[in-house]
Amino acid sequence: MTAPALEVRELAYAYPDGRQVLYGVDLTIGDGERVALLGPNGAGKTTLVLHLNGILTPGHGSVTVGGLPVAREQLLEIRRRVGVVFQDPDDQLFMPTVAEDVAFGPTNLGLSRETVAERVAEALAAVGLAAEADRPPHHLSFGQRRRVAVATVLAMRPEILVLDEPTSNLDPASRRELAEILESLSLPTLIVTHDLPYAWQLCPRSVLLDEGIVVADRPTAELLADEELLRAHRLELPFGFDPRVQPATP
Repeated sequence: MTAPALEVRELAYAYPDGRQVLYGVDLTIGDGERVALLGPNGAGKTTLVLHLNGILTPGHGSVTVGGLPVAREQLLEIRRRVGVVFQDPDDQLFMPTVAEDVAFGPTNLGLSRETVAERVAEALAAVGLAAEADRPPHHLSFGQRRRVAVATVLAMRPEILVLDEPTSNLDPASRRELAEILESLSLPTLIVTHDLPYAWQLCPRSVLLDEGIVVADRPTAELLADEELLRAHRLELPFGFDPRVQPATP
């Protein structure tokens, strides 16, 4: 049997000050799945994400990516396999030009100049920014910078894509453009979001995390139609949005 793209088993974590954040989290994502990770502020979503590429080390439990355990001795390969796009693109963009930012990861893998150039061109084409290769990232709009951040990850040819609040601070056109990019990818994807209609549009399955525990793992439309569940975990749909009858638009 092929190993899942991502498998989290009984993951528990407490910060050094003793504050327990995760309590035995289980999560499996298969090849080609797009899954939304939902939950109120303080639920433990970002802490979970930081375990997926080894930034944090579990206090208990395990994380594997394509069957490879997330462990210190293989962090380089794990960070190639797990492409994390953080909430603020400026946390990931620091080179003089867009192309140099996208080239940074593949260059550090020791790839040839020709191979790096191919990956840069491929990644920028995937996010619709090939024409911006020579521009400084800080000259781009916020939405464009987020797409460049996605390109920096795609250039590493990851095996799973993780996005933390990808729609924050995006205008409607930028949200739509990003959605179209994500829908075009065949990568297994975990989208951490408060944007419930975006989860409805992009992710057939949603996992609800609250107080460090997975409290629901269901088809997205079914989960969002459960008003009692949403209310209990401080999640709210936009006024007038009904996931049972109304198509979502980003």
